[in-house]
Amino acid sequence: MKLVTLSLLLMSSLAFAQTETASVAGTWKIHSTVAGNESDSTCTFVQKDSELTGTCKSEQGESKLSGKVEGKKVSWSYNADYNGTALTIKYSGTVAGDKMSGDESVDPFGVSGDFTATLSK
Repeated sequence: MKLVTLSLLLMSSLAFAQTETASVAGTWKIHSTVAGNESDSTCTFVQKDSELTGTCKSEQGESKLSGKVEGKKVSWSYNADYNGTALTIKYSGTVAGDKMSGDESVDPFGVSGDFTATLSK
């Protein structure tokens, strides 16, 4: 009976560890390739549980971001302006320690690409 109880406790703790929310708080250097164009930005995340707030800074200026973290999955977006056109930049990716990578899209243009990011130390 003790072996069964121990096995159940071990399986429960492993399941909990796999669903633990990653920490992305801090400043990240982001490199993007969208529609064949490369760009760099810096996003600073403030994380409270699974909710993200903060700012992203690029050539177009600085914008407030909002997003969320679920396990190792992260997503955020912010509004920007490009030559007088309002844009929404959306990111969706996976966190692996001090690195993350995933997909990026730019609305209303309907273009997409990918990004990589590294936590600044």
